[in-house]
Amino acid sequence: QVQLVESGGGLVQAGGSLRLSCAASGSIFSITAMGWFRQAPGKQRELVARISSGGSTNYADSVKGRFTISRDNAKNTIYLQMNSLKVEDTAVYYCAAVIQNSDYEDNDYWGQGTQVTVSS
Repeated sequence: QVQLVESGGGLVQAGGSLRLSCAASGSIFSITAMGWFRQAPGKQRELVARISSGGSTNYADSVKGRFTISRDNAKNTIYLQMNSLKVEDTAVYYCAAVIQNSDYEDNDYWGQGTQVTVSS
């Protein structure tokens, strides 16, 4: 079994910064990809950023140039550095991962979510 634990959310003024972290633990043979989603009230959940096992990254257009996803492979941890935050970034941010076990089975996992609130 795999568990994802997020941290780093909070309240910040517009223009400020936060860094989210997500640590994966459990029965991990390999990590295909990890990423961050967010969901604002009344909105669908959307992909914010992802990073593949090879290190390639993708970002939502709305966060390009402001957010950076990175990883620490030794710790099975990813980060989301969020700069120049806007009120529109307010949402619950969820860590997600596609993780392969020793039987080469892919499974999707989600963290519990962490609230990011940006005030004007």
